[in-house]
Amino acid sequence: MIPVEDMVEKIRVASAAREDSENFLIVARTDARQSEGFDGAMRRIEAYARAGADVLFPEALESEEEMARACAAFDKPLMANMSNGGSSPVPVADVLAEIGYAYAIYPSLTSLAAAAAMEKALLDLKTQGIGQPDGLFSFTEFCSLIGFEDVWAFEQQWGKAGD
Repeated sequence: MIPVEDMVEKIRVASAAREDSENFLIVARTDARQSEGFDGAMRRIEAYARAGADVLFPEALESEEEMARACAAFDKPLMANMSNGGSSPVPVADVLAEIGYAYAIYPSLTSLAAAAAMEKALLDLKTQGIGQPDGLFSFTEFCSLIGFEDVWAFEQQWGKAGD
């Protein structure tokens, strides 16, 4: 972690440099909970708020009680990192809202879900020979989902014949 004074200066510079405060938010994150304890993380977040941060992001709080204390301490929106397997509990979204969070990110959710689905599909293929399990997107649906239709339309419009 960088010294708190250095982060405060970065936030001040970003605040002064931005031209559109309605569409450009400064999110100030600290990972100080593990090394400086809850109080140390809160002191950092308080300094970041005073420096002009719009959203406060105290990372890796260790209980719903700490989360509620952090949200109650500031009149700015707070962000929660709901990383499955991380040190913070992962309450349901309604509980996060009740605690006082304005935002929550779920950075590992889709990757973990995809990995579990891939493992299941491959185990089914290995153990049962099922190469077309229930619940798959059709190839056409998948191509549409990832935007291939737009790529094909672009190629149709701009591609050279015979290439």
